[in-house]
Parts: sequence; structure tokens; C-alpha cells
Amino acid sequence: MSVMERFRLDGRVAVVTGASSGLGVAFAQGLAEAGADLVLGARRAEKLADTVALVEAAGRRAVAVETDVAKPADCTALAQAAVDEFGRLDVLVNNAGIGTAVPALKETPEQFTQVVDVNLHGSYWMAQACAAHMESGSSIVNISSILGLTTASLPQAAYSASKAAIVGLTRDLAQQWTGRRGIRVNAVAPGFFASEMTDQYPEGYLEKMAGRIPMGRKGDPEELTAAVLFLASAAGGYVTGQTWAVDGGITIT
Repeated sequence: MSVMERFRLDGRVAVVTGASSGLGVAFAQGLAEAGADLVLGARRAEKLADTVALVEAAGRRAVAVETDVAKPADCTALAQAAVDEFGRLDVLVNNAGIGTAVPALKETPEQFTQVVDVNLHGSYWMAQACAAHMESGSSIVNISSILGLTTASLPQAAYSASKAAIVGLTRDLAQQWTGRRGIRVNAVAPGFFASEMTDQYPEGYLEKMAGRIPMGRKGDPEELTAAVLFLASAAGGYVTGQTWAVDGGITIT
């Protein structure tokens, strides 16, 4: 196998959660371009049709399943859909997530719990459900955030706590599953990339934060997708338990 062939996912099946918009769409399209068939999950099932079309335009097949990752039964059903439709499950991109920007003295238990239920619990239930079907050589890529590693001048206690927890979850699942089951588990910690979440930031916020980014700009979703593809494919075959900041350098400032 050549170096470039290691980035290919021909004959592989990938599950992507949160695949109805933003980075989830970019991940699905990139994995399809690398040769994978896709199983796409999101709560807004009606928006998955556009992602399915992108996958099919890349010459691959896709199945869309309405999924709320905060519900373990939905996670089990999404993983089972991969096996039922394609007969295997090789890659999970744990992308589904929500965020809030509520000051800590005002955040309600319900608001905090909702974020943790989706971002942390949902990632865990999806990893459990998919790992049960994965063979040696499979890969899980969790989507953390730079807010799990640093702060960014917004009140995001719930989001930051959930994304920091993803770092620990990634390490632990890697030490449990890599040696015993041959499943690599890694995470990426994105910086600022265009998404529905960044659309909700206060006016002028991203321009203000650009001063903290050595590269001086937001990331292109394709740049993050390339990192996910590396970790999902044989190209990252000797990498496990790691969290990669893909952030233009903001975590070094």
C-alpha cells in the first residue's frame, strides 16, 4: 500500500452524526470522496437529504436515519442501520453537538444537562453502539473543541466542560479498545470554522478572536475534514488516544 492509498476508504462504511449541517456535511462529503459509504444521523432528518445527495454525487451510497444521540436507543438503531444496509461498520465520526453561551450564574440545570446529554453522553452512547459492530482496524473520531482545551471570552461552561470530557473519554476508550479490539479512538479539537454555531456568535466576536489566531483567519471545513480523514483511515494507523487541535494555532496563544 502506498502512502496515498492509506488515505483511501474504499470498501469502508462510515457513520457520521450531526450530518444535517455544517461540519457534519463536510465530513460526510470528504469521507465519501475517499471511497466510503455513509450512514448519516441527525435529529433534523429532513435536512439529511442534501447530505445524501452530496455523498451520491461523489459516487458513494448513503443512508439517512433520524437520530437523537442523547437517546441510547437511537444510537443503537443508527449503528444497526449500517450493518443492515452495508454489512459492516468501520468508522464513526462523533460530530453531533450543541452549545450555549449562558453566564454561569444564570444557567439552569436543564440548560447545562441538555448540552452534556448531547455532547458527552451522546458521544459515549454512539461509541458503544458502533464499537459493538466494529472489527479490528476500525476507527472512532470524536469531535471535541478548542474550548475543551482553552477559553475564548464567552460564557460557555456547559459546552467547555462537555468538550473537555471528550478528551478524557477519547483516552479511556483508546486504552480499552485499541489493544484488545483493534479499534483506534482519537479526537480533533476544532478552532473557529464556519457552522451554525459560529453564526450565533455576537457581532464582531470572530474578528476580535482573530487576533489570538496566529494564522489570522477562520479555518476552512476541508482543512478539518482532512484531519478527520487522516485519523479515520489507515494513514493514521499508529495514532490512538490523541486529541489534535486544528485551530490555526489559537491554543498556543
